[in-house]
Amino acid sequence: MILAFVLGALTACTQSPTGRSQVLLFSENDMQQLGEQSFTQLKEQERISTDRGLNRYVQCVTSQLTATLPGANQWEVVLFDSEQINAFALPGGNIGVYTGLLKVANSQDQLAAVIGHEIAHVLARHSNERVSRTQLANIGLTAADAALGQSGVRASAMAALGLGVQVGYLLPYGREQEAEADKLGLQLMAQAGFDPEQAIALWRNMAAAESGNQPPELLSTHPAHGTRIQGLSDLLPEARTLYMQARAQGKQPACDR
Repeated sequence: MILAFVLGALTACTQSPTGRSQVLLFSENDMQQLGEQSFTQLKEQERISTDRGLNRYVQCVTSQLTATLPGANQWEVVLFDSEQINAFALPGGNIGVYTGLLKVANSQDQLAAVIGHEIAHVLARHSNERVSRTQLANIGLTAADAALGQSGVRASAMAALGLGVQVGYLLPYGREQEAEADKLGLQLMAQAGFDPEQAIALWRNMAAAESGNQPPELLSTHPAHGTRIQGLSDLLPEARTLYMQARAQGKQPACDR
């Protein structure tokens, strides 16, 4: 049994877009189904914004970002009417944005920084990685695939997708995944013609909005705002090059609220 566990884990090893080692136990189809089912549940539970202007604005920013991605996959974008300062993307091409975020993301470029970061989590298969880690810890490798259909395991899988409000607890992305999403998201927004320097302005806004509400970095799986800002600053030279190339190619997003 131990041998099967080890061999199975080794065969499931792969690499993220930045070359980081990952263990992914589930197929893309499994994750897409989980993402779509979770998104459907969210749309039934959350209030959806009917503000046409804001919906058009969020859709505009998102479409500019997804247009840079390979393939012809369609991404569904829903604007939820909530004071939460949040957004997410799920496997299967589903993106949720909360109206509260628009009070902190003050421009199209800052909104692109958030949505690009969330899309990057999907591109790097971070959800699969989190669900896989959960199953390795709870039930072992050999039963993981079959267990995804069980209600209790599905609840923990939804939590691993970041949908903790629905299941009562949250499994956040780890620091390495957050740093990876920062890097990929910054590249994505720059390639779409959004100003990557506005990602830093966004996180300064986030720091001001969440002042006093974030735990010390050592007590959190997420980087502190200062650490994130420094990391983004280090990535700016490469992102600026991508941005200038995109602008030269005529990519000049003009999404008005």
